[in-house]
Amino acid sequence: MDSMTGFAERSYSSRTLRVKISLKSLNHRYLDWSYKGTPLGKLENRLRTACQKSIRRGRLEVSLDATFLDPAGWELTINQPLLAKLVAALEKAAGRSRGEVRFSVDNIFRIPNVVELRHKGLRREEEERLVRAFEGTLADLLQARRREGRAIEGQLRLHVGNLRRCLGRIESRFRSQRGRLKERLGRRLREISNGARMSEERLAQETALLVQRSDITEEVVRLKSHLEAVGDCLSSRKKAGSPGRMLDFLSQEITREANTINSKSQDLSITRECLAIKGEVEAVRQQVQNLE
Repeated sequence: MDSMTGFAERSYSSRTLRVKISLKSLNHRYLDWSYKGTPLGKLENRLRTACQKSIRRGRLEVSLDATFLDPAGWELTINQPLLAKLVAALEKAAGRSRGEVRFSVDNIFRIPNVVELRHKGLRREEEERLVRAFEGTLADLLQARRREGRAIEGQLRLHVGNLRRCLGRIESRFRSQRGRLKERLGRRLREISNGARMSEERLAQETALLVQRSDITEEVVRLKSHLEAVGDCLSSRKKAGSPGRMLDFLSQEITREANTINSKSQDLSITRECLAIKGEVEAVRQQVQNLE
């Protein structure tokens, strides 16, 4: 189980190339690629494809700064006609002012459209070295995401254990509810009828009706099913697709069942357990937002 957040950085140097690669992944509903740094043309698509093979979800911010060290890889173009006009204009201005006008090479490079310095592009061996450096950085990122994913999984198992215990207490309380409801209903009905004794048959009917209205058997069964599904998502045997999405969906379903039980319950203890379940589920949802 992998987290969607992580960071990795590597630097690579050779005789002709120096590269610094930074990868940062953040939460996102889908895989979102963001590249900045040295333009690499079609090679950027190759790097993006490498990420798509390993990462299903998350915003991936890629920063790649390359310094080309081989002079033979650069192409220098000078706009000779424009430079000649500039020199002629300077000489004319110098003659009028009867002074010396100095013009350095640095000044020439700063004038737009006079000098163009362009890299010819990466050679085949340079491309392969850069791709290997990127894949190494990507492996570091995946390892960081996996470490955080294991930590999140441990927290989720603790929350699921708490949810199971809450559900167990709800079941136990509900099984003993019929006797308490009968006693409370009889006391209430006697108060309404000014102490007159009610027949056991009538009391049994009213009790059965009240139990039926407050029956949470179906909700408990569904809660057990949802918790079993959560366990499957956390199991190493059944991790496929995007477990983060499935866990988020199951969290919503558990909350829905807890709300239904809470609305049906006539028992304050069950109500407290439902509130505890909702608190645990909220903690689960915060954790699964980081999972791929």
